[in-house]
Amino acid sequence: MRPRPDWAPDPARVLLWCLGALVAIWLVAPSLVVIPLSFTDKPSFAFPPSGWSTQWYERFFTDRSWRRALFSSLQVGLLVALLATAVGTAAALGMARHQHRANAPIRGWLIAPLIIPVIVLAVGVYALFLRWHLTGTLAGFVGAHTVLALPLVLIAVSNSLRQFDRQLEDASAVCGAGRWTTFRHVTLPVIAPGIGSGALFAFATSFDEVVLSLFIQSPYLQTLPVKMYGSVTRDTDPTIAAASSLILVVTTVITVAGGILTTRRSHAG
Repeated sequence: MRPRPDWAPDPARVLLWCLGALVAIWLVAPSLVVIPLSFTDKPSFAFPPSGWSTQWYERFFTDRSWRRALFSSLQVGLLVALLATAVGTAAALGMARHQHRANAPIRGWLIAPLIIPVIVLAVGVYALFLRWHLTGTLAGFVGAHTVLALPLVLIAVSNSLRQFDRQLEDASAVCGAGRWTTFRHVTLPVIAPGIGSGALFAFATSFDEVVLSLFIQSPYLQTLPVKMYGSVTRDTDPTIAAASSLILVVTTVITVAGGILTTRRSHAG
C-alpha cells in the first residue's frame, strides 16, 4: 500500500468536520429563520416572505415600549457584567491563592446555577424577592442575573489563573512592588483575556435571560426577552422577529468575541 502524501487530508478528520458542520447547521438553521421574517412586507409570519421591508425595525425603534425594554436589558446586562466580573474574579483569585479544603464546596456552590434548572432557581428567587420587596426593581434584576452569570466568570478567570506563573509575582515582590502594584502590572495583564471573556459571557447571559426575568418582572421594568414573550402571546406582527434578530446578532457577536479572547489566552499560555 502506498503511503498517503503529507499534503493529503485525513479522511477521518474530513468526515468529522463534515458531521460537525451538519450538526451545526441543524442546530442553527431554525434560529436564522427569524432574520428573513424580520424583513417581510406583510404583518404575518409566512415563510418565505413574499416581499421585503424594514418597517418592523422602524416600528421596533420608534415604539416606546420596545425601546424601553431594550434600554432595560442593556442597563441590566452592563451592571450584571460589572458585578459578576468583580465578584467572580475575586472569588477565582481567592481560591487560587489560598488552597483550602473548603475551596471545593465553595466552587460547587458558586457553579450550582449552571446545573440547577432555571425554573427551580426562578421559583426560589421569586419567593425571596417577594419577602425582600425586590421584584420589579433594578437591584432585583441585577442580583438575580448575577447569580446566573457568576459561574461563567469564575470558570473563565480560573482557567486563566491555571496558566499563570506565580514566579512572576514573586519576582515582582523581590523587586519591591506591593501587592496592589503586582496585581495591576503583573497579574491583571496576564488574566485580562479571561476576565474579558467572562464579562462578555455574563452580559450575554443577562441580555438573553427570560425565565428568571418573567418571575421578577413588573409593569414598570421589563427586559427585552420578557417583552418579546408577552408580545408573541398578544400580537401577530413581525416586530418580535426584528427583536429576535437583534438579540441573535448581539449574542452571536459577544460569543464570538469571547471565543477570540479565550483562543488568544490559550495561545499566549
